[in-house]
Amino acid sequence: MKQRESILVTGANGQIGSVLVDALRVAYGNDAVIATDIHKPTQERGPFEILDVLYPNRFREIIHRYHVTQIYHLAAFLSAKAEQHPQQAWEINMRGLFNVLELARESKLRVFFPSSIAVFGPSTPAMDTPQMAIAQPTTVYGISKVAGENWCQYYFLRHGVDVRSVRYPGIIGYQSMPGGGTTDYAVDIFHAAVNRRPFSCFLREDTTLPMLYMEDAIRGTLELMEAPAEKLSIRTSYNMAGVSFSPAEITAAIQGYYPDFEVAFVPDFRQPIADSWPKSIDDRVAREEWGWSPKFDLAGITADMLEHLAPSLS
Repeated sequence: MKQRESILVTGANGQIGSVLVDALRVAYGNDAVIATDIHKPTQERGPFEILDVLYPNRFREIIHRYHVTQIYHLAAFLSAKAEQHPQQAWEINMRGLFNVLELARESKLRVFFPSSIAVFGPSTPAMDTPQMAIAQPTTVYGISKVAGENWCQYYFLRHGVDVRSVRYPGIIGYQSMPGGGTTDYAVDIFHAAVNRRPFSCFLREDTTLPMLYMEDAIRGTLELMEAPAEKLSIRTSYNMAGVSFSPAEITAAIQGYYPDFEVAFVPDFRQPIADSWPKSIDDRVAREEWGWSPKFDLAGITADMLEHLAPSLS
């Protein structure tokens, strides 16, 4: 077991945060990971503190009390929720990050900042989007993430803050429910299937987007944070990809287990967001520099999701 680290996770109740906290506790020890959020979790399995990332003094007090060495900063408004509350999203996503970076500068902390494929926009090549692609997003979430990437790089270059980041695609997992993203359908659709109810998808059936299974996302995140600093050339954010598919393709995969599963495609305000994003991602830089490689394709994701959500199928 790894020792001598004290890790603080913001947004620990979220879709990724709740799974990441458990993985970090397995890797570093239960008491070495301090989960924080603005609300208490339904079940506390280790150290937890109420924390609003907009209040730096409270943030600083927790860092000093627990002798924190790393911060995984997951607290944010996601894409769909940010479009509905743009000013609040900008405040939380940006001022929260500034507080993290300043506290990391003061206390010499390593930081993980989750970026997103939302940093790309209509002017970006949609297929095999390269690491150094044009980043001109047309969403509040994307604007905040591309700004955050550049501030992370600035703090690394100007102050030596060891900030590391990946651009997550859509994340799919059985462990937790999503929290307001444009790719949420790819989780919700499994819950509808196992509960034997029809599903209304808010994207067109042909909307291909990059996705990543939760197990791959967590493993890749930890691999990046454990990589030797001298191997890392990217201090904005690394492209990270798993598999690309459309709502029609995931529907067909699920219907292999549930032939009578019915899906209607009813695009809403999230469709233009999805249309502005890449269809596939080139993540060769991450593969070359710190050994990133996904394990799950669409068939593997479908089988594993249904095995956990509907054990009778296994």
